[in-house]
Amino acid sequence: MNSMSFRRALIAASAAALALVASAPVVTPAHADPLGEIAGEVLDIAAKKLQVDVERGTALLEGDVKAVLGELTVTAPKVQIRYDEAPRVKWARAYGGVQATVKGIRANAAQVEVNLAERRVDLSGGVRLSRGKGWVKAERASIDLGTHKVTLHGVEGSIPVKPPKR
Repeated sequence: MNSMSFRRALIAASAAALALVASAPVVTPAHADPLGEIAGEVLDIAAKKLQVDVERGTALLEGDVKAVLGELTVTAPKVQIRYDEAPRVKWARAYGGVQATVKGIRANAAQVEVNLAERRVDLSGGVRLSRGKGWVKAERASIDLGTHKVTLHGVEGSIPVKPPKR
């Protein structure tokens, strides 16, 4: 039906598409195509509840929302989606405490908004990026999906530096 594309940024983070679970008993094994594919990678989605408004082109995923795309995993309590045609998502917002992990980097924020038309991800509310012992906090952050440039505002952090060998 519809899918979400959180691209290979730190977060992106943010979130999701839809998963429908069939409740009818299945006698023979079934085969299903993936809900979404982004840059040749399969997007796997899970949530406790899904509401879709086909007429308005919106969807709301609620309850333990999880999206996995390659090495990127995004979790959030809620994800709102707007799409122009299924499964072409044009905008998504994950909120209520969003967490994303990719290649050893963990990102947390109260809210993550993805604007696919502008190829931009905006994080706000207690943004924290960490990897190993290093961490950076910010009031807000933006990620340009085209250039992979990250801009942080109101920054503080701790980055471990190894002493030079003697």
